Amino acid sequence: MAQTVRDAVRALMRDWKLTTVFGNPGSTELAFLADWPDDFRYVLGLQESSVVAMADAFAQLTGNAAVVNLHSAGGLGHGLGSLVTAFHNRAPVLVIAGQQARSLLPGDPFLGALEAAEFPKPYVKWSCQPARAEDVPAAFARAYLLATQAPRGPVFLSVPADDWDAPAVPVPARPRIADPAPDQEALSAVASALDASTRPALVVGAAVDADDAVELAVGLAEKTNAAVWAAPFSARSSFPEDHPLFSGFLPPNRGGVAAALAGFDCVVVLGAPAFTYHVVTESGPELPEVHVLSDDPHLLARAAGNGVLASPRAGIARLTELVRATGRAAPEPRRRPARVPEPVAGEPLSGAFVYQTLADLVPANALVVEEAPTNRQDMQAHFPITARGRGYLTMSSGVLGYGLPAAVGAALAEPARPVVAVLGDGGSMYGIQALWTAARQQTAVLFVILDNGEYAAVRRHAVRTGAGKVPGIELGGLEFRDLARGMGCAAHDVRTPAQLRTGVTTALASAGPTLLHVRLS
Repeated sequence: MAQTVRDAVRALMRDWKLTTVFGNPGSTELAFLADWPDDFRYVLGLQESSVVAMADAFAQLTGNAAVVNLHSAGGLGHGLGSLVTAFHNRAPVLVIAGQQARSLLPGDPFLGALEAAEFPKPYVKWSCQPARAEDVPAAFARAYLLATQAPRGPVFLSVPADDWDAPAVPVPARPRIADPAPDQEALSAVASALDASTRPALVVGAAVDADDAVELAVGLAEKTNAAVWAAPFSARSSFPEDHPLFSGFLPPNRGGVAAALAGFDCVVVLGAPAFTYHVVTESGPELPEVHVLSDDPHLLARAAGNGVLASPRAGIARLTELVRATGRAAPEPRRRPARVPEPVAGEPLSGAFVYQTLADLVPANALVVEEAPTNRQDMQAHFPITARGRGYLTMSSGVLGYGLPAAVGAALAEPARPVVAVLGDGGSMYGIQALWTAARQQTAVLFVILDNGEYAAVRRHAVRTGAGKVPGIELGGLEFRDLARGMGCAAHDVRTPAQLRTGVTTALASAGPTLLHVRLS
């Protein structure tokens, strides 16, 4: 029997270990799904944005691409918010969307996607609807190799429904493209600057953890006695936050970054933009000399500093070899905040107390997925991420709806680890459908919903900017316990410290998902 396009693509998927597919199907995807192989897993999500977020976390943690199956233009449209996040998270997500049959396309058919390849731009590395059915396997191969090539990121294929049954020639599964090797001369200049420095600082971004280079970053910091800062809005934890050289988190504004780095004479940024800002402030003092190591040429072209093209892992390893061991004194250790007192009877829980309790109870090997931006400073103060790699995920885009489904994708990628998702009430409602997938897949995730009854981040911005009365901020009336139970998850209301401790302990011992609804002060 002649090989079809479907056969050729599935052969590539097997060779590249892409046999887990996240999706929400429709009629234009049936030919892709037909005679589904027993060695493939289809993870069904009930909304396309949630499906893409699951695949994003799964891809980041497996280190391989994740295939997403969406339904024509409507499914892709629903998924675009999470595709923006995948782009900023540099997650190698390979999205395949169905398209109407080629014979119908001249008539603008029902469920046809207009200008399909243009729709997801610019938030994909590459986008294509192949010109001929027989070109689909080669396009799939190109998409995979681009998605997994540094800097990694999402790609998109639109495939007409009748292409899958067309005859095809097999396409070889070529090896992934290696990361760029660091330029010796450029790295030597960075090493010389560090050697000449009297007070150096390192700024670490998400790409360090993504490249499994956290231990290398620790080694570089210890050899140079450099203070280490987390880059603004870093979506992963790239340095253990209990390390004596960890100095804290840079704020997302020019004045705050300049003030934090003002006492240093050499700053080396590893795997992060220099810098990501969110609000307008005074400029502050001049930045010290800045060097930026990244595998992203676009980032280097816009960064405020001297750029070195290198993968984080190779770049940090070589830089550590080049610098001299220092005799300079280590920076003053970061002052840790005092413990939060136990709330008195009848007093609502605070975000800080919830995070402190999680720090007391969550095992060291847990993966924390977070999307509670209003309470992020509480987390940074009271729930330090101490894992030396793969301990923390969040979204780097600011697009709500990532955290809850990402926790499900993370648990599917690493089923032996505890996964704890700490989420805001507002953001949770963007991806609440993923609770059904969590229950269906029996993922052992603890979901902690911090409910403050509003879009508090918006309210704070309104106060800061003097916007006065702003509508659309107040929430309330959301019963997350009932929503979770209705989708098959265990769930409990939490009002007291004892309920919180019991709920966390019980959930961590469970083999399935549990949601704790915590109403905050």
